[in-house]
Amino acid sequence: MKQYLLSIYQPDGEPPGPEILEPIMRDLEAVNAEIREAGAWVFSGGLYPPSTATVVRLKDDDLLMTDGPYVEGKEHIGGFTVIQAPDLDAALEWGRKLARAITLPIEVRPLQHGSCA
Repeated sequence: MKQYLLSIYQPDGEPPGPEILEPIMRDLEAVNAEIREAGAWVFSGGLYPPSTATVVRLKDDDLLMTDGPYVEGKEHIGGFTVIQAPDLDAALEWGRKLARAITLPIEVRPLQHGSCA
């Protein structure tokens, strides 16, 4: 089976209050449980805010480090799930379920063969 990255895009800024966030987190846990029960779950994780990022880049044989996100934007990747699915249609169905649960955009992208050890 192929593996797919489901990236969760969230707006910059403070997260919503508990009255909004708690039902979303319950729905997210239900979808995560469904993914695990189906045998499609590989790995998932949430990320700290972009302000905690450090970018390392090579420039003229020197490695430079800068604080903050690689790109400035109005959205950032707040978390991700790696799944295995027989095809893109099946992966997109998991992406749809995740988007319904958390009400945020989900990018579904196949991982290249051999990219995971």
